[in-house]
Amino acid sequence: MSIYLPTFLALLGLLAGTGCRPTGTPATTATAALPTEGPWLTGFEKPATNPILTADSSYRFRDPRSGGVVRWQRADVFNPGAVVRGDSVYLFFRAEDDPSAILGGRTSRIGLAASADGIHFTRRPEPVLYPGTDNNRAFEDPGGCEDPRVVALADGRFLMLYTAWNQEVARLCSATSTDLETWTKHGPVFQEAYGGKFHDTWSKSGSVVCRLTDAGELEATRINGKYWMYWGDAVVGLAHSDDLLDWTPVLNADSTLLDPLPRRRGYFDSGLSEPGPPALLTDAGILVLYNGKNSEVESERYRGAGPGAYCGGQALFSAADPTVLLQRMEEPFICPSLPHEVSGQYASGTTFIEGLVYFRDKWFLYYGTADSMVGVAVRD
Repeated sequence: MSIYLPTFLALLGLLAGTGCRPTGTPATTATAALPTEGPWLTGFEKPATNPILTADSSYRFRDPRSGGVVRWQRADVFNPGAVVRGDSVYLFFRAEDDPSAILGGRTSRIGLAASADGIHFTRRPEPVLYPGTDNNRAFEDPGGCEDPRVVALADGRFLMLYTAWNQEVARLCSATSTDLETWTKHGPVFQEAYGGKFHDTWSKSGSVVCRLTDAGELEATRINGKYWMYWGDAVVGLAHSDDLLDWTPVLNADSTLLDPLPRRRGYFDSGLSEPGPPALLTDAGILVLYNGKNSEVESERYRGAGPGAYCGGQALFSAADPTVLLQRMEEPFICPSLPHEVSGQYASGTTFIEGLVYFRDKWFLYYGTADSMVGVAVRD
């Protein structure tokens, strides 16, 4: 049973007042759920309850830029991040407002939903992150805030990495919160590195390396004294940080971006690779779940999925040196297979993985379907 709306809002108010995490029922065996036989996290099944979130024009929001009321979930809802807090799963989904606009031409806002079982969610009436009149307007207006990944921090806060889209350049940005509802924006994450060299270049999809805590949370963790993040699409980058807000990309000897996950001809990632949920630090190494786009070029594409389709893959990197790729799946572990995953505004099909949680002794993987809905796959 999902959390009813008054309960959800009351819980958010309680969290805001305490500034600390509720204890709930800790998953004391959480770390035992990490892969032990081989490096991969597989065995996900799509339950009958799919999709779990769809567009809903009944939700209204007063846009601070225009002062007008918009139906902010009217067009599509997709590409969710997720966290566990206490005895609930919280889902951060991307919502688009205008069904008449083309892909990339709408305004996106990030909404919040809560669930007591990981499957049935109740939505907060208004978005929690959106373009406004704040310090990020130049980066977010008019395209908005897209594709959040959210991780827990050791001090009780949460970090969200999301894409700011002004319909010219996509920029990876950060925000922090103590209650999951009110977020402080910190701007683009590459403003300072190398004198701003990568500030105005295309960046998105930040997957921070995390450890699985005994409470079942994915918490950002340091390796060799620094935080690490896999990010980007087409060229997947790697970056490190001291504070999780300002990030420094890792470069090749010729000052170009290191690409730790290059596309592979004939494989499901023949078109491009793009990081998915937060990366997991395991005994075997750093496990990166990522999205692979199939090439649309006949001579290059993977035959197990349609041209342009997005499937999910996994790669293992060295925990001693996050630049070193140890292994990489040859076949995807999740692909579009349900009718709503191969229709919608991206009809080539997607299972665009973005949210991963360990909850009630199960792994829940949340993904966007065809840039239109939210799906889930579960591993016992």
